[in-house]
Amino acid sequence: MKITARKFPDHFLWGGAVAANQLEGAWQEDGKGLCIADINEYKGHLPPEKRSNAEMTAAYAEELLNDRNKMFPKRYGIDFYHTYPDDIRLLAGLGLNSIRTSINWARIYPNGDDEEPNEGGLAFYDRLFDEMAKYNIEPMITISHYEMPLNVALSYNGWYNRKTIDMFVKYCETIFRRYKDKVKYWITVNQINLYEHESFNHLGIPADRVENLTDAKYQGLHNELVACARAMKTGREINPEFKFGCMLYHNNAHPATGSSENMMAAIQQNHLSYYFTDMSARGAIPSYMYRFYEENNIHVDITAQDEEDLKNTVDFISFSYYYTTNVTEDGTMIKNEFIKKANAWGWGLDPVGLRVALNQYWDRYQLPVMVTENGMGFYDKVEEDGSVHDPYRVEFYEEHLKQVKEAIYDGVDVAGYYAWGPIDIVSCSSCEMEKRYGFIYVDLDNDMKGTAKRSLKDSYAWMKETIACNGENL
Repeated sequence: MKITARKFPDHFLWGGAVAANQLEGAWQEDGKGLCIADINEYKGHLPPEKRSNAEMTAAYAEELLNDRNKMFPKRYGIDFYHTYPDDIRLLAGLGLNSIRTSINWARIYPNGDDEEPNEGGLAFYDRLFDEMAKYNIEPMITISHYEMPLNVALSYNGWYNRKTIDMFVKYCETIFRRYKDKVKYWITVNQINLYEHESFNHLGIPADRVENLTDAKYQGLHNELVACARAMKTGREINPEFKFGCMLYHNNAHPATGSSENMMAAIQQNHLSYYFTDMSARGAIPSYMYRFYEENNIHVDITAQDEEDLKNTVDFISFSYYYTTNVTEDGTMIKNEFIKKANAWGWGLDPVGLRVALNQYWDRYQLPVMVTENGMGFYDKVEEDGSVHDPYRVEFYEEHLKQVKEAIYDGVDVAGYYAWGPIDIVSCSSCEMEKRYGFIYVDLDNDMKGTAKRSLKDSYAWMKETIACNGENL
């Protein structure tokens, strides 16, 4: 009888995940154009529910471009563009054998519709990947991570416009050819299912430039999925060894009660996330989406060529995991009341939910699964001697990694795990620095003031030990 493994695979990808727009800075250097993240403003004076930069009008975006009073932390990040050799050294010291980051689209094609790519941007990523190679670190590269050139949003209405498909595929072909011998693993789009409130930040669709924003979102998502499928076909022609994955924000809801009606509501809610992985892994638009479109009076233009392109499917499934939610019988998403511990931002700690997620994706697709983001933001205190004692972070990773190990014992083919983010960076949603995730402390506050000095938190030593023994201490 075959016995499933009770340990992490020998070639497991122990990774850390970041995004170009949250750490690089250098927002106007070496030919880079403006990207959407460059106008993500810090709204720390507002309550958390009002800090999002996700939806925006073109009029307000253009106003922000000329506003000298607002703060845009992602323009500066942690200056990784200049400090990457030292930062990669510290990350390598943690024991990471893979780093997930993104290529900022606006560094390669500053306006999106440029005839030729920007050599300054291409050269930076050459240097970055070469630095990773010194430490035998495998890059996991996200192609689109909220870094669409701002011009594509303001001049073309982002993904709503089919012209963006061609611009994206051209961008992909450029980086595939340039880095064909340096990058093996590619994620086409970060958390592609975060669309409900991400019509601008993700899709680049200005709310005041379309007649029906809901229609525009779903058309944009369809166009984006078609572009990803075409890009994968192009990539495999350039290097057949490339491995492509799709990535979800794990948003699967648990039924709030035990009723069959509630279970059906959960299935329908979760279809709105599975839609992306079903298309990406199975190569066709799932039938339940046609009912969804009809019942919600949504029109999506789908061509025969689109359906042919979508047959180009992914090699692995990846997702981010932060917390779980419940759904009621009427389809309302609510807080998971079974979760008793939460961070200062109200994110509930549910480690077993990660094991559930891994099993769900494996059962559905039978493809290798990677956790490409998992972490929790905390306030950290720097002691007088410069140390940061963060047992809460050690507890978080210990409990979640135990559940990854349990999923492997369940028979799930878990190929990698990426902590978000291994070094402190600007928060995605709120543009804060003090919402800290890292094992490495960066001395910058919410006003982006400080020395930017890097120092190691207590959790760094624990994670280093865990990776060194391949999780045998869990």
